[in-house]
Amino acid sequence: MTLAGVRAELVAVVLTADGDRLGVLAAGSPLHLPSGPLRTDHHSLQAGVRAFAQEQTGHRLGFVEQLYTFADLDRQAAGERMVSISYLGLTRAALDDGWQNVYRLLPWEDRRTDASSADAVLARLRRWARSGVRRERVAHLFGVDGEVWRPELALQRYELLWEAGLVGESPSAADVSELSGAAMALDHRRILATGLSRVRSKLQYRPVVFELLPETFTLGRLQQVVETLAGQGVHKQNFRRAVEQQHALVEPTGEMTHATGGRPARLYRFRGDVLTEREQAGTKLPIPRSR
Repeated sequence: MTLAGVRAELVAVVLTADGDRLGVLAAGSPLHLPSGPLRTDHHSLQAGVRAFAQEQTGHRLGFVEQLYTFADLDRQAAGERMVSISYLGLTRAALDDGWQNVYRLLPWEDRRTDASSADAVLARLRRWARSGVRRERVAHLFGVDGEVWRPELALQRYELLWEAGLVGESPSAADVSELSGAAMALDHRRILATGLSRVRSKLQYRPVVFELLPETFTLGRLQQVVETLAGQGVHKQNFRRAVEQQHALVEPTGEMTHATGGRPARLYRFRGDVLTEREQAGTKLPIPRSR
């Protein structure tokens, strides 16, 4: 849709979890998220997102939710002001050539290992944060100097890095590709960070993790997907105790699997009636392991 120099489009952050990797649909050079114009033949924006995502990628979306409308004055393309209505979509898909690793585009968000990329970003931030207020923001957002790491603050961390010139999209950035990964079109990395913040937040009050799992799964696989989304490890026993206490979110199928490579593991399934009966059911994350 184009109105007097303004172009409106839909943009989708489509995520999947494959093993211990979190994937986002993105293609092209520079990388861009799936997007498409507003069309009059779609009865709703959500229907439009589902349609163009399937047309462009071949993947059918499960969970879909509107994120945010990006309409800053500096969003320009071909001489027109761009207004992007973004959506978060989750799907069950294996990573192939159409997917990018989220943690290569937002490397500081993966706390599961002693990632040198995250340490490099933090070192650069500390040099930039000379004033007391800046240092307080770095500590709060990156969980240092006595502060706790909060996974759901991915967008705020991106915005701080943009301000510090440590992502390629920042107007004050030098060559920071070793810090923020491959270049992304327009502000699509910001939109990706918005989607990651949203899905991590929703882990606390809605069991969206099950949108990324097959019909049956082991508790080990469930934990792996939660850790992949959150970008942090959790203690195995604490996690299983939390799942058992979360309103009986899962139930055993009575079957076992040998696919784990070790001892036979019990298979579970999500109790779909829980979401119907209790919209506030969620999978709260246990305290992560210390780094």
